Formats: sequence, C-alpha cells, structure tokens
Amino acid sequence: MNTPVSAAPLAVFRIGFGLMMLLSVIRFWYNGWIEKLYLEPSYFFSYQYFAWVKPLGDWTYLLFGAIALSSVCILLGWKYRVATVVFFLSFTYVELMDKTTYLNHYYFVSLLSALMIFLPANARFSLDAGLNEGALVPRWTIDVLKLFVGVVYFYAGLAKLNTDWLLHAQPLAIWLPAKYSIPLLGDLLQERWVHFAFAWSGALYDLFIPFLLLYRPTRNLAFVAVVVFHVMTRVLFPIGMFPYIMIVSALIFFGAEWHERVLEWFRRFIGAGSSRLSAGLAGAARVQGNFGKSKKMVAVPRLASSCVVLLLAIHLLLPWRYLANDGELFWTEEGYRFSWRVMLMEKAGYLNYRLVDPATGKSRIVDPAAYLSTFQSKQLATQPDFILEFAHFLAEEEIGRTGRQPEVYAESYVALNGRASRLYVRKDVDLTTITEDAPRVTWLTDFNEQIYGI
Repeated sequence: MNTPVSAAPLAVFRIGFGLMMLLSVIRFWYNGWIEKLYLEPSYFFSYQYFAWVKPLGDWTYLLFGAIALSSVCILLGWKYRVATVVFFLSFTYVELMDKTTYLNHYYFVSLLSALMIFLPANARFSLDAGLNEGALVPRWTIDVLKLFVGVVYFYAGLAKLNTDWLLHAQPLAIWLPAKYSIPLLGDLLQERWVHFAFAWSGALYDLFIPFLLLYRPTRNLAFVAVVVFHVMTRVLFPIGMFPYIMIVSALIFFGAEWHERVLEWFRRFIGAGSSRLSAGLAGAARVQGNFGKSKKMVAVPRLASSCVVLLLAIHLLLPWRYLANDGELFWTEEGYRFSWRVMLMEKAGYLNYRLVDPATGKSRIVDPAAYLSTFQSKQLATQPDFILEFAHFLAEEEIGRTGRQPEVYAESYVALNGRASRLYVRKDVDLTTITEDAPRVTWLTDFNEQIYGI
C-alpha cells in the first residue's frame, strides 16, 4: 500500500471535486434555496447532539460564500489544506443546520471532504506545488478514495436486498408511473415488469459496479454504465447534483496513465485560455523547485494516515448501527440515515398534535403547518425523531404561554411503500415523557409485518 505511484489521479479527483462543489453552491444560491430553506422557516429540526447548530440569519450567505471560495481553492490547489478544512467545516455546518434537508450525498460530501484533508491531493498540478509532473504518492492515498466510493455503491446494493424492493418493486412502483410525461419513456414506465426491471437492475448495478470499475478489462464498459445509470436517475428523479458527483467520483478508478492524459489536456487548455493561471502554476513550480519530471515521493504524516483509518472505520461501521435497535427499520427509521439506504422508502403521513392541560383536562389541537414550511411539514409527518422533537417544542412553547407543563399526544397515520395507512404513534403516549434516547418501539405502534432484508 506504500508503493510510490503517480499523483495524477489525486490531482484529477481534487479538480473534479472542487468543480462539482462550486457548481453545486452556485446552483443552490441561484435557485434561492438559501433563503427558502434556511432563512424563511421559523423552526429548524436538529440532529441529536447537534442542537446547537442553527442557521445564522443573513450570515448564512457568508457561510455559503465560504463553501464557494474554498471550493475554488480546492479546484486550483491553492492553500489546499486550509481550504479543505474550511470547506469541510462550512459544508458540514450547513448540513447540520436543519435535519429536514438531509440527503445521502450531503453526508458523502462531508465524509469525502474530511478524508481529503489528510490526502496529498495538491502534490500535483496545483498552485501549491506547480505542475510537479514527477510527484509520487503512496498507493493507499488513491486506493482509499476508490474504497470510499465503492462502499457507497456496495452498501446501497446490500440495502436493496429486501423484500419490498425485490419482490414488490417498491417504492419504484409508486414513483415510476407518475413520470408518464417523460418523452418516449412515459408509457413504458406504466408497465409492471419495467418496475421490476428497474428494481433488480438497480440492485445488481450497485452491488457489482465497484468491482467492474476496479477490474481493468471491464472498466471502460463499467464507466459507461455509471454514466447511463446516473443520467437515467437524474431524468427520473429530482436528486440534484448527486448523479454528476458520482460520475466524477468514479473517475478515480481509472489508471494513472489516463489521469496523466487528462492533466495534459488541462495544461494545454489553461495555456491557451489563461496566461495568468499558467503563470501561477509556473511560479509555484519555481518556488517549490518542481521543474521537469524528477521522481519525488510525497510523505504522508503518520497522524494523517491514522485519521484516514478512523474515517474509514466510520464509513464502514456506522451503517450497521441499526442492528442494535429493535423494530422494523423502515417503520422506526432508527439507524436509517447515514447508511446509504438510497430511495428505498415512500412514506406518506397525516399528523396533528393534541395538547392537554393535566390540571383542567382541557385540550386543543395544534396543526404543525402553522409553524412549518410545506417541506418541513411533509418530513415531520413520517419521521419519528421529527415527531418527538416537535412535540417537545410545542410543550416548551405552551409552558412559555401558560406557565403550565402540558401533555402532548400525536394523532399520526403513515402509509409505507404502498401499504394502507395505519396508526403510527401510540395515542396513549405523552410524548413529553419520551427522550431522544428512548427506543422508538416503546412509543410507536407495532408494524406487524416483516420486511426481510439486510
């Protein structure tokens, strides 16, 4: 794993990562989502242990500015280590501001940027080091990126090995018929066999694509499959930049000679289009003494490699924490997030709260929509930790208004993956008596079905 290899794959990955993140921020800002998601709502749902992370008002724009600026620095390889730390902290802070906006690829970006802090991705073709065409890095610094990307696919494939996905094509059987307006595909997506074809091919793709990318004879065909798969998912589902991020990330599986050709193309493009950037690379080369192609190994400190091992352990083990919890995972969602369970559930719900004054027995109904955005209300209706958190918020508000501690009950019904709607939260449970750490099976109704799978 310490064999010296070309640093070109790290350089291409760094450039691709920085470019994707910059485009993501521009897209987010342009569509007005900063204001819509982080300034307009009056209430925000917090992750456990991170309740102190809140939107910063108008300063939130500065936070997104930091993400954009650090993305540019990563792209150019200028002050790379500082820029990557700034990116990781600012991006992760945004991710933690409101649980409502959780997406698997946000978590992937946070984890990947944390990893890149400790990799010498600026050793080649950067303003820090110049062209440095002879730069060598330990092989593991490239292989760990392959592993990080491969695990996302493989774990997503394992998660699809469940009876809802394989035997009932759920939730695809709900989603695909709604895409009837797509040219050429619309009518086809109404067919039941197509739903199963998508389900089984999706599971097989996720399980085998990392190995097909690793194996040189199948790599080119596998990358074509990556592009087709992610373009298709982008056409069918509104999942933002995730398909493009995964396409760019898959480039790490190509050999060093391919990345050398990419860097040569970049060099010619920059030379033709930006004399200032070319001069910057040349100037960095003069400062660092990186002329020609002399082979020089870039050392990675032991502390950095230890941090990489820790991040790898989190990446590999955290998705399995659900095994420590009782109840059906799709029902309780205890351990569902941060586990690469991608697009496996369709939940629709109805929710109201009933606040009871224990001294008088008087009660009143509270509609959460009076406090939340439409997007937040939809998430609240089906996710247990949201339901519990908001119940405690209503209790605190009632105490502030009346000075008395109320009892809070939820009237909640949820439909999961095409099943009939059923009672979700036990009607006899005062949610103010339930803590975040309490097992969800103690206050949710029994699912009374078994979804077999991993």
